[in-house]
Amino acid sequence: MNSRTGIRSLLLLLAAALVCGTGVLRAQTDPLAWLDEKLFYQTDDGHLTADFSGLVDLEGYVYEGQPPGLLFEQDDFINPRLSLFADVEIGSSIYIFVQARQDRGFDPGAAVNDFRFDEYFLRYSPELRHPVSLQFGKSATIFGNWQQRHFTWDNPFINAPLVYENVTTITDHLGPGAPGGFLGRLNVADNKGGWVPVMWGPAYTSGGTVFGGIGKLNYAASIKNNSISSRPKYWDAVNQDWSYPTYTTRIGYTPNAAWDFGNSFSYGAYLVDGAELRATFPAGYDRGSFNQITLGWDLSYAKRHWEFWSEVILSRFQVPNVGNADSLSYYFETRYKFSPKLFAGLRWNHQLFDSVPDGAGGDRHWDRNIWRIDTSLGYRFTRNAQAKVQYSLNQESNNSRQADQLLAGQVTLKF
Repeated sequence: MNSRTGIRSLLLLLAAALVCGTGVLRAQTDPLAWLDEKLFYQTDDGHLTADFSGLVDLEGYVYEGQPPGLLFEQDDFINPRLSLFADVEIGSSIYIFVQARQDRGFDPGAAVNDFRFDEYFLRYSPELRHPVSLQFGKSATIFGNWQQRHFTWDNPFINAPLVYENVTTITDHLGPGAPGGFLGRLNVADNKGGWVPVMWGPAYTSGGTVFGGIGKLNYAASIKNNSISSRPKYWDAVNQDWSYPTYTTRIGYTPNAAWDFGNSFSYGAYLVDGAELRATFPAGYDRGSFNQITLGWDLSYAKRHWEFWSEVILSRFQVPNVGNADSLSYYFETRYKFSPKLFAGLRWNHQLFDSVPDGAGGDRHWDRNIWRIDTSLGYRFTRNAQAKVQYSLNQESNNSRQADQLLAGQVTLKF
């Protein structure tokens, strides 16, 4: 699909959203609201409640060149997605959540047709003086604050911040044989089948989490089966052993209803099972000898029509045969609500990479520095239907082959 055809498809998608949204507004009864109400169940004594809900997304992406971020199609494409949720409460202490999805892969275009369970966990909240909860299963990372708004209905944009989707030259299945080979990756297009970002979206890894709050302080700590940079196929507990788990913490401070501050830390092996069996792996070491160490600071602010979010993330990959590969990433994001229905978003992203020895007495940056600006405009036709359009511009150093512009549209129905 060429760009002209892609733009026409995107315009048709948004036109369909306008027609559907107008039809819903004119209808006396919103069918999605009616369905939402019918999918809620509660026993007479209120001891058991079950709320079933879902999101229907239709997205279109237009770009020239190599697909940016975690898009996997080589040409412009349309991406449908169905997300189903089950929220079950038993008494005041037990909560069960399940998220299932049918789409073209967790990341758009990564598969032809895929059905899977992205999240499933049980949460136990004993009745204590200070609130505390224990959670076991497969769930989003507690690192940072983007995961709190990563669902399409809540995200002011169509994609994630740069640090959550920019594929770096770090491999998770083998170590480079020498610094020269590692640095040589700068000259090729992103290998999304073998390289990983600093954080892979919401990182639905498996394990246990404890969280709670005391006054204005809140805390969370987790032990998961894989790192925050791990790819989706390793998130289920059965797809990765527990020899070298990842430990993540977040300490938050909420002085009032407008502000929230957080400090996050994550430590764990990023190489997957079998990496030490590769010929390039140094003798006497195993994958637990090489870890990803990540520090993060986040803040959010909301007042009247404005919402602000920001994160600063410092990450280190301990790379076999190379050394420490460090990066600094940050973004500033805002959403302004012109009215209860119309909103606009603006996000500035920047990712910087440190130097590593080149094996010849010098040193070089281990990946290309990159900045990206995202703009979005969204409209909520009803409390169950919305549409968004986004334009992104990015620039990488050293003659990147990645597309430098992205135009995307998204229609979301909520029930």
